[in-house]
Amino acid sequence: MDHVLAGLTAYFKRSATPPPVGPGAAEQAVLELFHSTAASVPAYQDFLRRHGVDPGKVATIADFRRLPLMTKEDYHGPYPLADRCRGGRVDFSDMIAVSSGSTGRPSYWPRSVLDELRLTARFEQIFHDSFGADRRSTLAVVCFPLGTWVGGLYTAACCRNVAAKGYPLTVVAPGNDKEEILRVVPELAPSFEQTVLLGYPPFLKDVVDTGMARGVDWPSMDVKMVMAGEVFSEDWRDLVAARTGMRRPAYDTASLYGTADAGVLGNETPLSIGVRRFLAGAPAAAQELFGESRLPTLVQYDPRSRFFETRDGTLLFSGDGAVPLVRYHIADQGGVIGYREMLDFCAARGFDPLAETGDAPELPFVYVFGRSHFTVSFFGANVFPENVTVGLEQPEVSGWTTGKFVLEVVEDDDRNRRLRVTVELAPGESPGPTRERRAADSIRTQLRRLNSEFAHYVPEEHQTPQIVLLPTGDPAYFPRGVKHRYTRASPPPEPPVPS
Repeated sequence: MDHVLAGLTAYFKRSATPPPVGPGAAEQAVLELFHSTAASVPAYQDFLRRHGVDPGKVATIADFRRLPLMTKEDYHGPYPLADRCRGGRVDFSDMIAVSSGSTGRPSYWPRSVLDELRLTARFEQIFHDSFGADRRSTLAVVCFPLGTWVGGLYTAACCRNVAAKGYPLTVVAPGNDKEEILRVVPELAPSFEQTVLLGYPPFLKDVVDTGMARGVDWPSMDVKMVMAGEVFSEDWRDLVAARTGMRRPAYDTASLYGTADAGVLGNETPLSIGVRRFLAGAPAAAQELFGESRLPTLVQYDPRSRFFETRDGTLLFSGDGAVPLVRYHIADQGGVIGYREMLDFCAARGFDPLAETGDAPELPFVYVFGRSHFTVSFFGANVFPENVTVGLEQPEVSGWTTGKFVLEVVEDDDRNRRLRVTVELAPGESPGPTRERRAADSIRTQLRRLNSEFAHYVPEEHQTPQIVLLPTGDPAYFPRGVKHRYTRASPPPEPPVPS
């Protein structure tokens, strides 16, 4: 009870904008996290013993950086859920979220009210610094799926925590029921000065477009958006801003970087959005900074709460929670850039990101391309190649395909997204509409069966993938003599569909 009261007190005293990170503060915080985890989590104690680590000898950040990495395969898989919790007790938590695994076997992520209070800071920062919700009556519409998944109930809880600090903020949670959203929002929004839609980007766009077609007056609602789960372009942001009447996209929108494993890790700020919009128009600078031509999600984060590292172009993080994570490797492609490093990089190319935003949180940046080698994200659901493989193994499809495919999310001229599966035909086999339908139906059936996120996050009308059938050894998708990759983060030019 005492630690809950202390956590609540700290939350209500905490400022909305994170203070600057003092020298060594982040390193001290992550070392304290390590030692408390080593002392109280049975699984981590055994994990360290198996790797020959004496916790008492981990005294510096250099020692910390030599600790073994946590992964789902060698930490979450071998140890029971209770052993991964503090004190070996799941019942110290008051909620459990569920995420889909690649085989359909779920992963469980307990959390407590204190975990939510720690990470409510990311929501409060957006509502305060970007939306001015501390002084404007605000309707927060939770459009993430409701249920065991982390998005909906977690977001609703964090928004209510923000309201509890005295913000004139009211939450309604229709979930990802488009008809319910379009029923309640036009009725409730006139009672508030602004309306915030929180959900996955393609779903929110679908809501906006459907509402426009039905005569919903979005501009009259002073719409804002909080998004998560997907990388989107600045053209997409501009398009949605124009359709909702947003006047300042850098202040009217914000994306969260989060995972079921640890909640919110970072968030877009007007500063990070300003930098990203500059880089969207300066592809050579973006290539130099990120090492790739595609534009990642770019957020700021508080290293005292979530401590990031990089390993071979992928991200590790450490963070407290009901299941503490220490040097957890989530396989997201990305990197970390210091606050001053980012400002200097922009200044050297003639851009001052503070000219428009003025004061900004002095927090480091993390950029995220996503798990492009392993999954694609569609309407916030991680779509795993393993799920698609099962669809192609069904008898109505397997006889005329090789089993190779490329999974990707493509965008049309109106910035709508579709799940595309490009399938390699067996030698001597020909494409055709009937085979495309069979492959699409089989893959959709298996995705719904194996992947609960896909079944519940993706609207039904978007669940059937677009199928492209290409001949054996197609050089663009199935080149010979190289290791095949089953996912693509960004598609090449539209391939011709064989006639």
